Amino acid sequence: MSFPFNEIEFKRNAVQPIECIKAGWELIRSQYWLFVGITVVGIIIGSVVPLGILMGPMMCGIYLALFQTRRGQPIEFGVLFKGFDYFGDAVIATLLHMIPLVIVIAPAYILYIVGMFGMMATAQNGEPNPGALLGFFGVFAVVWLVIMVLLIVLSVVFAFAYPLIVDRRLKGFDAVKLSIRAGFANFWRLLGMMFLTGLLTFVGVLFCYVGAFFVMPIGIAAIAAAYEQVFGLSEVQSNLPPPPPIFG
Repeated sequence: MSFPFNEIEFKRNAVQPIECIKAGWELIRSQYWLFVGITVVGIIIGSVVPLGILMGPMMCGIYLALFQTRRGQPIEFGVLFKGFDYFGDAVIATLLHMIPLVIVIAPAYILYIVGMFGMMATAQNGEPNPGALLGFFGVFAVVWLVIMVLLIVLSVVFAFAYPLIVDRRLKGFDAVKLSIRAGFANFWRLLGMMFLTGLLTFVGVLFCYVGAFFVMPIGIAAIAAAYEQVFGLSEVQSNLPPPPPIFG
């Protein structure tokens, strides 16, 4: 059953970062290795096609497995591929996420190439001008800082897009709009949670990169828990800590 976009309420400042991570771990703990397999295979398949065309359906499959577990329903590995039931809406959400990055990153990359050729053309005796070189990398550092900020903002405000498609059966564009609204209404708390899960992933990377795959399911499950704190999971009575009763 789909839910009317304009009738879905969400809570502001509702995300509790540490509680979400704990709830995410509790959600997957009894089937941890199954979720590791689902997540790793989903990320690998999602990375095969450019622009993340398959990443959206794979993420929907992962969230579907998480929400079914939360509802006490049994899951199996094949649930991952049920994400293709949401293919069209998931692809729309993914493209809306990726297009701003492409618009910013592509010109930055072109600027970098042009700048490098420009410095090579003006080099004297094979050595680039130190002042021009310093200025070029200074400007480029600022550009990449802007890109990193954009990446962070997009990660936060798009956090609920796939869960909304799976749980509330929203169309891709409506899910993105509502996710952006709810993401900004919970921005700093979501950012804090993602920072903590990012630290877990970094620790995993230190273990020959493979460890990152072992903590990745916890990060995604934490977003599922945050979604429940902000929107509530349909057909489930939440037992997460009650947030402030402020609705958007």
